[in-house]
Amino acid sequence: FPAPRARAPPRLPRRRAHRPTPAYSFYLLLFSAIFFLNDMASSESRSDRAARLFREWKAAEETAERCIPLIGHLYRHNNVVAILFGQSLMNCPALELLEMHKDSVQFVDTGVPITDTLAILEALGELDLGPCKVDVGLLARGARENLGVTAEAAEKTALDRYLRDKLAICVGKASGATLIDKPRDVVLYGFGRIGRLLARILIEKTGGGDKLRLRAIVVRPTKGDPNQILEKRASLLQRDSVHGLFRGTVECDFENHALVINGNLVLLINAPNPESVDYTQYGIDDAILIDNTGAWRNSAGLSKHLEAKGVAKVILTAPASGSDIKDIVAGVNEHVIEQSDRILAAASCTTNAVVPVLKVLNDRFGIQHGHVETVHSYTNDQNLIDNYHSKARRGRAAPLNMVITETGASKAIARALPELAGKFTGNSIRVPTPNVSLAMLILKLDKETTRDEINSYLRECSLTGSLHRQIGYDMSPEVVSSDFVGSNSSGVVDGQATIVQGDRVNLYVWYDNEYGYSCQVIRLTQSLGGIKHPHLP
Repeated sequence: FPAPRARAPPRLPRRRAHRPTPAYSFYLLLFSAIFFLNDMASSESRSDRAARLFREWKAAEETAERCIPLIGHLYRHNNVVAILFGQSLMNCPALELLEMHKDSVQFVDTGVPITDTLAILEALGELDLGPCKVDVGLLARGARENLGVTAEAAEKTALDRYLRDKLAICVGKASGATLIDKPRDVVLYGFGRIGRLLARILIEKTGGGDKLRLRAIVVRPTKGDPNQILEKRASLLQRDSVHGLFRGTVECDFENHALVINGNLVLLINAPNPESVDYTQYGIDDAILIDNTGAWRNSAGLSKHLEAKGVAKVILTAPASGSDIKDIVAGVNEHVIEQSDRILAAASCTTNAVVPVLKVLNDRFGIQHGHVETVHSYTNDQNLIDNYHSKARRGRAAPLNMVITETGASKAIARALPELAGKFTGNSIRVPTPNVSLAMLILKLDKETTRDEINSYLRECSLTGSLHRQIGYDMSPEVVSSDFVGSNSSGVVDGQATIVQGDRVNLYVWYDNEYGYSCQVIRLTQSLGGIKHPHLP
C-alpha cells in the first residue's frame, strides 16, 4: 500500500492590521491631554508644597528661638525647670527643641507643636511661679482634653485659668521663694569619668546659685608643672570622647589653683588621703562629699572623709561592700534614709537602671521570679590589651572581646526592694562599646497581661508616675545604643522590643551607664540637701 500523504497544517485566518477609528483616536488624544494636564498640576502642587513646608519650618524655627529666653528666665528668676515629657528644655538650642517636639508623637498621637509650648511658656511667665518642675508637654495634652483646642488656639483667659488650676500650689510663690535656706556646698572626691560628669551636671544645675554649689574637687597629688596639670584637667572636663563638648566655658585660675566653670570658682585640692583636708580653710562647711574614686567601699574607709573638717555627709558612687551602709536608688527607697545616716551608697548603674522598672511592675502585676542579663559597655576596670587581672576573664582586651562576667545587680535589687529578695538571678556580658548598656529583664508575673498593657503602663509611668525621672520610654523601631548617650533617665524601656506571653514578660532597658547614673547620684545629693522640686501637673 502506498504511504499516507502528509497533510499540510491548517491555515490560520489572516490577521488584519488594526486601524484606529476616528472616535478611538479622539479619545486617545483626550485622555493623553488629561494625563498631561494632571501631571502639570501635580508638578505645581509639589512646588507649592515645597515652598509651604519651608515657610512652616522657618516659622517653627523662629518660634523655638522665642522659647529659649522664656525657658531661661523661668529657670534663673523663678527656679522653674521647664520640661517636655520628662526631658529638660534648659540650655537646648532651637533645632534640639524642634527635634524633641517631633518625638513627642510617642506620648501624644498628633504630637505637641512648638507653638503650643510657646503659648504655655508665655502664660507661665505671668503666673509668678515659685520653684517647681513644669511639664509643658503634659500641660499641652491636658489643654486639648480640657479646653477642646490647642494651647495656641485657646483664649488667653481660658488658658490662664487652666494653668492656674493645674499649677495652683506654686502660683504666686516666686517672691523670695527658695528650696533651701542657703546654698549647700558640694565636694567631688575624684575627677575621673563619673567625677567629670558630676561636675558638668552640678554646674548646669547651678541656676540662681541658691541650691547645690560645687565648691571643690579633690585629686591625688601629681608630679609635674601645676599649671600644666590644671590645664589638662580643664581640657578633660571641656572635651569628652563620648559625651562631646561641655556646654559652657572652662577657664584656669592659676593663682588660686582653680577652675572657673560657667562663672563658678571651683578649687582643685591636692590631697594624699581623705582626712588630711581641712575644707573650712577654703570657706567650705557642712558639705556633701561625693567619693567617685571607688577606693573605699566600706564604712572604715569612707568614714575617713568625715574626719575632715567641713564634711557633713558622704555619698559613694558604687555599691557599698558592707550591710551597715545603705544602697539608695534615688526615687525608689529614699524613704529609708535617716537623719543619722552620714554615709550612703548610690548603688551601681545597672541597679539604678532596672530597680525603678521592677518596682512599678511589681506594684501593678506582682513578680514571682526573674533574671537580669546585662549587656554592658566596657569600663575603666578592664584592660585595654591582654594583661593580668584579678577577676576571671577581665584581663582580656576590652575593645576586642565580649566578656562574660558577674554582676551584683541581682543581690542589689533585694537591697533596694526587699520584697524581691531571693527572686532574681543575674549575669553580665561586657561588650566592645565605650558607653550605654542594655539590661534584659526576663520575668514571671503573678498574673497574665498583654504587650499593649505593659507598654502603655510603662509609658505612663515615664510621664506622670512617681518615678518619671528614672524611667524613660522609647517606641522607635530604629533606636540603637548610641542614641541613648546623654539620656538623663536611669533606664529607658524599649517598647518595640517588649515580649509578652501570658504571665511571662521580656523587657529591654537601655541605660547610659555613665551619664544616666551620674544624674541619679545628683538626685540623691539633692535629696540629702533638701532640694525637691514639686513636679507639675
